[in-house]
Amino acid sequence: MQNLNKQTVKNRGIYLLPNLLTTAGLFSGFYAVIASMNAHFESAAIAIFIAMLFDGLDGRVARMTNTQSAFGAEYDSMADMVSFGVAPALIAYNWGLAELGKIGWLAAFIYCAGAALRLARFNTQVGVADKRYFQGLASPAAAAIIAGAIWTGTYYEISGNQVSYLLALLTAAAGLLMVSNFRYYSFKDYDWRGRVNFIVILALVGLFVIVSVQPATILFGVFSLYALSGPIYTIRRIKKLKVSHVVGDECSDDNTDLPVDTSEQQTQSADDNKKPE
Repeated sequence: MQNLNKQTVKNRGIYLLPNLLTTAGLFSGFYAVIASMNAHFESAAIAIFIAMLFDGLDGRVARMTNTQSAFGAEYDSMADMVSFGVAPALIAYNWGLAELGKIGWLAAFIYCAGAALRLARFNTQVGVADKRYFQGLASPAAAAIIAGAIWTGTYYEISGNQVSYLLALLTAAAGLLMVSNFRYYSFKDYDWRGRVNFIVILALVGLFVIVSVQPATILFGVFSLYALSGPIYTIRRIKKLKVSHVVGDECSDDNTDLPVDTSEQQTQSADDNKKPE
């Protein structure tokens, strides 16, 4: 009986395709760190966006192919910590924060710690939180702000030392937004498989054309606006702003009408909710 159990565990294995995509995202994040160490900051920033692409694909591929697993969920979290936590912090430090001394590496650490706390909180809320909204800025979006800022700076030949204090503020702010209680729309309730009007397809083509004109500036602007949408949405939907609406244990009193829908979340699996983080 003991040998049979060992054989069953041995034959379980792991699913190749979704974990291969997760590995590709992890590789992109690791490459971003190496590129920044060699002063190739544009390549490092682009690698972060490539990691975001793989991060968005692995969970969806797993659900489409019915290859979700607890191993995949944990592996994805570890890869996200590297690609969207450690990598952006080190890229920012190498580009412009190193000249600030303690202020620089503390700003980078605030971002890195914020990403770790964001991922840990997200994992503990799977199956409970409202899937329509993120509590705090998602780590890929925060990483996109840092990468977009650095990519824009290198495109316009701006040295990181020239904007070091501004970069420190941006890096620390992105880290704090990740651990905030601000609500961000997740786009998870949108039916991506539904039929749309032909005009929508034309609009998407136009969107790709616009982004291709100046991807660095446009991507930085888009994700910066998304980061601002959380505080604006939260403040507009509450009657009286409290500290718990911003940080700490989320407020659930009568002074807020933020949407909370946990009934359908309790029936969903952990892998259904692990993307995007």
